Amino acid sequence: MAHTQREIERKYEADDGGLPDLTGAAGIATVRDEGISDLDATYYDTVDRRLAEASITLRCRTGGSDAGWHLKFPVAPGVRDEIRAPLSEGVPADLAALVRSRVRGAELVPLVRLRSRRAVCHLLDADGGLLAEASVDAVRAERLTGEGGRTEWSEIEIELAEGGDPAFLDRVEKRLRKAGVRPSASASKLARALQETAPAAEAAPGEKQGQRSAGPPVTAGDHVLAYLRTQRDAVVAFDPAVRRDLPDAVHDLRVATRRLRGVLRSSAKVLDRTVTDPLRAELKWLAGELGADRDREVLTERLTAAVADLPDSLVVGPVGTRLDTWDRSARAGTRHGVLAALDSDRYLALLDALDALLADPPLRPAAARKPGKVIAKAVRKDFKKLSSLVGQALDLPPGQERDGVLHEARKKAKRTRYTAEAAAPAVGKRAEDLARALKSLQGLLGDHQDSVMARDTLRDLADQAHAAGESAFTYGLLYGREERRAERADDALPELWASIARATAL
Repeated sequence: MAHTQREIERKYEADDGGLPDLTGAAGIATVRDEGISDLDATYYDTVDRRLAEASITLRCRTGGSDAGWHLKFPVAPGVRDEIRAPLSEGVPADLAALVRSRVRGAELVPLVRLRSRRAVCHLLDADGGLLAEASVDAVRAERLTGEGGRTEWSEIEIELAEGGDPAFLDRVEKRLRKAGVRPSASASKLARALQETAPAAEAAPGEKQGQRSAGPPVTAGDHVLAYLRTQRDAVVAFDPAVRRDLPDAVHDLRVATRRLRGVLRSSAKVLDRTVTDPLRAELKWLAGELGADRDREVLTERLTAAVADLPDSLVVGPVGTRLDTWDRSARAGTRHGVLAALDSDRYLALLDALDALLADPPLRPAAARKPGKVIAKAVRKDFKKLSSLVGQALDLPPGQERDGVLHEARKKAKRTRYTAEAAAPAVGKRAEDLARALKSLQGLLGDHQDSVMARDTLRDLADQAHAAGESAFTYGLLYGREERRAERADDALPELWASIARATAL
């Protein structure tokens, strides 16, 4: 079974002097020798190095205290999440799933073998607590594909103990620099091995389908494609976070999917709709699959907070337990649906179609024009439709029909906001201001819609409680509070919309 730990470390060039004496630096009372280990790691990737280009490493290592499979995702410079699995024949299925959005249908093959003789020291505080592990590695690297180049080097690695303060590494580095030790130019052993064993004809990272634009955006088409590329990259990057069930990962992936769909929709003058419409349909499918899990997550957070906000005397019966049971039951189904979608061939086909669009975009004549007018016109068109929906809602009395129109206005506000965000690099501050204003509108309408959903759920929970012989008092109380929240959103809408309409000058 795979498990995850946060790895915070720094690497340095090592000379014949090895590790300088760190005793007395950064609260280090003792440097304890832990002996020497021989490590043998084989790194896996696609032949065209899709994982390495994303600074992701997948290896199978023997020797040392943590033999097994290790999959590392970058978090920040010097910080990675390492997901471990036991030794096995072939890449473990749960690790392979985490890189599926990048690997697609390609095979993971042995790419580089690194053999290291590691001299380990533990850096301890005055109480004998572990502050960090310091090692000096003598590395021999061998490329396992192509011409099979070889290289070797030595490096110092300082890895922070679990739960340690990252500022400790700053203080250690200060001592190392005084001793003449300099940070490594490579972010990882694999990156250095790939660089130093590369055949002369090997393509540089990014020189593949849809990976990188030729330069800064100039035309309307350039700006649209740059935005689409960013969102495509976000979908690929958030995929493993969703599979790992990280906080807000489903939301982030869903937003990237919606941004893609929204900008494809608003870019009909720039990109041929006969190509983009099928893509939009598939993005709508994916957003729908993600939506149920995200909606459940938001609703659970809302109702849990509402119960916690009540005095104990007003929580009658096992309200918290019933809410937890509802959440677990709903989550089991929605989580299964999300993973099934990400594991489907349909999803991989969508990712491939996005790559193909970016590699060979179906540009229309307007794509070659200056971006300001072309893109601003698309924003104005979306805003006009949003204005019509908001006006229609304001003319309706409170009730189910108005709730429905406000929900449609909320969705349109999102799409218009995404169009404005995409337009900002070309249009400038006006588009930025509009996107910011629409985010406020989206928040207000979202709170109203969440209240509608919360009331529906509270009604169901009350029915279940009543059928079980429990009091439904608390659910009714929460229902009334949700009604008032919706009323406050209704009351605030006219003034907020008027301010947005006055400020709009695209």
